Amino acid sequence: MAYPEHYRFTREHMWITLDGVIASIGITDYAQCALLDIIFVEIVPRVGDQVVANYGIGSIESIKALNELYSPVTGTVVAVNEGLAAKPEPINKLPMETWIIKVEVADSSEFDSLLDGVAYDAYLNVMDAK
Repeated sequence: MAYPEHYRFTREHMWITLDGVIASIGITDYAQCALLDIIFVEIVPRVGDQVVANYGIGSIESIKALNELYSPVTGTVVAVNEGLAAKPEPINKLPMETWIIKVEVADSSEFDSLLDGVAYDAYLNVMDAK
């Protein structure tokens, strides 16, 4: 799959885009396909809360599994996609466009250190080969 150049990825299958200092964060298409039908999204932090890179921000439940969600960066939450708790369907249909939280990033070098699309795709190929 070809990924947009402005996206970065984690090995936990989270994506992130950066617009200035504001990051939008969601789950990848790979994660959505692995989970199948997502039925519930719990987002723990609220607007104004601090999140820390690689620490939990909530969970996502599907008919197949319950998985933790992790923030790829450290910063302050500026928006939470509250609608996902009642209607998680957008993640099933458009996972690469449906953001879960938006964060004002404290250190942009965290974004720069994440996997770009080519590296994420190579990571997925290694995982699929196992």
